[in-house]
Amino acid sequence: MSERFAKKWESKREEKTSIVDSIRGGNQQPLKPRLEFAVKKLDMQISKLDQANERFTQKDKALFAKLVDAYTKHDTAHANIYANELAEVRKMAKLTMNARLALDQVSLRIKTVSEFGDIVSTLGPAIGVLRSVSVGMCGVLPEAENELGEIGNMLSGLMFDAGTTCGSSLNFNNVNEDAAKILDEASTVAAQRVSANFPDLPPGMTMGAANQKSKS
Repeated sequence: MSERFAKKWESKREEKTSIVDSIRGGNQQPLKPRLEFAVKKLDMQISKLDQANERFTQKDKALFAKLVDAYTKHDTAHANIYANELAEVRKMAKLTMNARLALDQVSLRIKTVSEFGDIVSTLGPAIGVLRSVSVGMCGVLPEAENELGEIGNMLSGLMFDAGTTCGSSLNFNNVNEDAAKILDEASTVAAQRVSANFPDLPPGMTMGAANQKSKS
């Protein structure tokens, strides 16, 4: 780590400006505390997504019980309604789980950066993932979309400052590939977890079939 980078990386005891003010203002704070602040906010979003997943799980259980009850009573009309609602809940649960897993990967990578100082090559893909997740959350958790946009802006400022200090350039092909890899891995694991966590519908009824029946 160069002496110039080390000075911008480590915090100074005599620095009295708050991290929040420095992020909003002139970005004069050293890089490390700013990065740690961004990670803290990111971890808070991960916790909120965990809470959202728990709400979707509970809602799924309630709808599933109603669906089974209607199905056993041969109440096809209500069974179709519950099946369609269940399909929507599981769609949102998968999106939320996907976002949570992707953000967790981003958080882990950034925490590694705080040890080695190689932030330009790590923050590029992280910002790409945050933007993709933010767009996906707009219809599920709008407040998460705003928070992730703010965190992305923080990381963009950090990456710019680090690149300026170190003279590093960003390979955008690698950035896009790394971001896509993180998102693909998260999507695969999310699909597996949703499938494992949520019970199958009663034999003879599928959410797709219910959707088609309700349209006819």
